[in-house]
Amino acid sequence: MTSYPRVATFKTAESFREHLAGLGLTIGCEDAIETAPTSPLAQPLEIDGFTVGNRFTIHPMEGWDAEADGRPSDLVRRRWRNFGRSGAKWIWGGEAMAVLPDARANPNQLLINDDTRDSLAQLLDELIETHRVEVGSTDNLLVGFQLTHSGRFSKPFRKDKPEPQILYHHPLLDRKFGLEPDYPVLSDDDIRRIVERFIAAGKIAEDCGAAFVDVKHCHGYLGHEFLSAHTRPGPYGGSFENRTHFLREIVEGIRAVTSHLKIGVRLSAFDLVPFHPDPDQSEGTKLGPGIPDDFSEATPYSYGFGVNATHPTEYELGEPEKFIALLRDLGIRMLNISCGSPYYNPHIQRPALFPPSDGYQPPEDPLAGCARQIEVTAALKKRFPEMAIVGTAYSYLQEYLPHVAQWAVRTGRVDSVGLGRMVLSYPTLPRDVLEKGSLEPKRICRTFSDCTTGPRKGFISGCFPLDPFYRKLPEADQIKRFKAEFR
Repeated sequence: MTSYPRVATFKTAESFREHLAGLGLTIGCEDAIETAPTSPLAQPLEIDGFTVGNRFTIHPMEGWDAEADGRPSDLVRRRWRNFGRSGAKWIWGGEAMAVLPDARANPNQLLINDDTRDSLAQLLDELIETHRVEVGSTDNLLVGFQLTHSGRFSKPFRKDKPEPQILYHHPLLDRKFGLEPDYPVLSDDDIRRIVERFIAAGKIAEDCGAAFVDVKHCHGYLGHEFLSAHTRPGPYGGSFENRTHFLREIVEGIRAVTSHLKIGVRLSAFDLVPFHPDPDQSEGTKLGPGIPDDFSEATPYSYGFGVNATHPTEYELGEPEKFIALLRDLGIRMLNISCGSPYYNPHIQRPALFPPSDGYQPPEDPLAGCARQIEVTAALKKRFPEMAIVGTAYSYLQEYLPHVAQWAVRTGRVDSVGLGRMVLSYPTLPRDVLEKGSLEPKRICRTFSDCTTGPRKGFISGCFPLDPFYRKLPEADQIKRFKAEFR
């Protein structure tokens, strides 16, 4: 298997640029980290009538540690306080909130309903108060809730029992996850009831004090699956118009029951076929590099969104551009770009040198995955300059995250730089960048993937290697022992 150099081995921005050039990647990397007020990352951003204070965004992440009834736990509140103290001025949802109990990706995901309303409002208040105390004014802080239905990847009541809710039968994903040909598909009436819950959740979010909601359309969950429902009959599948009914009905409904709530969308703007470990290079629990699933009997590939139907290991942006034009026409200006799914092609969605337990070794230098997302986001920003766009796939850049982020914002390739995994190990990275112009190397996420491996094995999610709080928990030793066997 190919071994790729660790980012930490590049001691200067120049040596990092040389490595990028050797890979044929077009990522720019500036020589030094600039501080506020002159840094591109310190500049305000006008978003749909609101001025956000800087160009850092905290991505929403899957939560695995709420209470069983969907209310925030102490661990959730600690994480949200960290989001508040980060210094980022755009908090995109904090983490996914399921609109129904059976829509959760795990039994300990946050729920947004009448029973959890007060606790979610308190959670939001705690984030905002932490930001006020530790960072300063909250006048230019924009915080929203991400609304989700986990769809095909629902696992709502037991950590070891998937309960998929699918829109159509996908020959590759059905095979990968063991769904029989007669497995039930959500009915049109089921979908209408789900739409009603999204609308109700929007009203609750506004009552809690959220400035916006994200109607989630990424990572293989239900909203994303609608966009690829080419083979589904009826009003929610087939044509582009039908496949976007779900979005349009939710947007119309939320606006009818709220007075000032903004709407954004986190979008998997492109996809590829599912991947799996190469069996010829795997031995026991040691995984080989990822290779595409056999799609020879599924072409032209009518089971994806933003994927080339003839060559489904390549992306194609025709329909994603059409979708973003629809968002614009609906008056939506906030767009968070991601891609693919952590469940079936994580190397494009979340570039990492070390795979999670259910993944595979990287089939390319992970920097190629960073470049792919940065390039796609830049192309979409150029096509839709009126959209406020958040970019993804920056964490793997590690020491050079600020250097690349400055270049991307300065050159207009993206409006705001999103951080996900990185803030689990290093929540104050945005403040250190803007106030000090330097990073603390021992806190930088090295993409060990424990934050994913933990939940995949039924544990809570956190940065066990680098966060002293999580390192002291008993789960840290359990994950360490599991990984020793797994590797």
